[in-house]
Amino acid sequence: MKKFMDDNFLLESKTAEELYHKYAKEMPIYDYHCHLSPKEIYENKKFKNITEAWLGGDHYKWRAMRSNGVEEKYITGESKDYDKFMSWARTLPKAIGNPLYHWTHLELQKYFGIEEILSEKTAEVIWEKANKLILKDEFSARSLIKRSNVKVICTTDDPIDNLEYHIKLKEDKSFDVKVLPTFRPDKVVEIKKDDFISWVEKLKNVSEKEINSYSDLKNALVARIDFFHEVGCRISDHGLVDVPYLEGTEEEASEIFLKALNKSEITKFEENKYKTNILHFFGKEYAKRNWTMQIHFGALRNNNTNMFKKLGADTGFDSVNDSNVAYEISRILDSLEKENSLPKTILYTLNPKDNYVLGTMLGNFQGEGIKGKIQFGSGWWFNDNKDGMIEQMKALGNLGLLGNFVGMLTDSRSFLSYTRHDYFRRIMCNLIGQWVENGEYPYDEEILEEIIKGISFNNAKEYFGIEF
Repeated sequence: MKKFMDDNFLLESKTAEELYHKYAKEMPIYDYHCHLSPKEIYENKKFKNITEAWLGGDHYKWRAMRSNGVEEKYITGESKDYDKFMSWARTLPKAIGNPLYHWTHLELQKYFGIEEILSEKTAEVIWEKANKLILKDEFSARSLIKRSNVKVICTTDDPIDNLEYHIKLKEDKSFDVKVLPTFRPDKVVEIKKDDFISWVEKLKNVSEKEINSYSDLKNALVARIDFFHEVGCRISDHGLVDVPYLEGTEEEASEIFLKALNKSEITKFEENKYKTNILHFFGKEYAKRNWTMQIHFGALRNNNTNMFKKLGADTGFDSVNDSNVAYEISRILDSLEKENSLPKTILYTLNPKDNYVLGTMLGNFQGEGIKGKIQFGSGWWFNDNKDGMIEQMKALGNLGLLGNFVGMLTDSRSFLSYTRHDYFRRIMCNLIGQWVENGEYPYDEEILEEIIKGISFNNAKEYFGIEF
């Protein structure tokens, strides 16, 4: 029996151990998609206790606690932090097979040097040990980032954000990690959402441009794209419920936008025409600036109406969607390709049924001179577990070039979540090591080193082209 989570955790062969310890373990982290707060990074946030660092905003843990019958007051409510921590400690032993079990203990080991297994029996000891340490300077936001060997962080930012803290971080020479914004214009794409008109009004104010037409809207958005670019943004992100594609004219999109401004009913047919047009517009603007476009799809959000009304979005009530996406993704990419305006693009699916859809779609639109111009994004959200990561990499390996993969993303609001990169690297090295052990790939140290270091960090560094 192997020891629980020892140095060779998840490494099932000598080759896997060698690949991980020699080539992957010490590589830096390129955090090209996350939800960290630039304000907290700039202000170098310190945490008052382990609960604040661990459970604040972590809807992964919240879902697990609800599944264990924990009352909401001990999850997102006003209960004492110690009681919330104890509720998590009582929940965790039930999470056998869940990556939360591994992530929790990786974080305890890496950042706190705590080897005890968290449970109700050990919770008080771990609470005391962790909280003595967390008050020290090495547990501030910036220190955790530096200790994790992160070189670049791309946050997720609304186009109307003034990017105050990105600008301050850019000017702060005492912190040498690049913290850059990511342009996330979901609210202008979702024309039927209740907050669409109020958001357009905010865009008008921040861009200082009148918005009385669709042309005005696009002019204001271009101004914001240019502002983001000036601050250092080189990546956009779109979170789509469904992937839309319905061709229409510019005039039709203009009429639909005006209907929305006038609070007239928008049909599903009209919604998809508008979304198709504006996504095409965004893709062309990104290509002009050599940005990378990310498209995340496959989430069915805010399923529990009562809890959405009580807690709002991103609180743990989302799940996997099962929409068809192949034709629509193909047409979006092709419409941009036909105009020589297809930017570098990363496609993520939350539903693993689409792994082969994306794995084959990549090969249709790869560009000359750019390795892996169209990427199959890492196992994301409900797929950033062992099986999800393996299946994504196996699909990419079967259908494309795994060696050009830009690797893992953090996709987290927690400064302790960088252990997910270690988790991913162990799984990646074990998978490739297995192929080598089975005689399916030669033991060529030079090539294997290039592949492992590439997927861990170097491919992302080359792909995004951000200097640091």
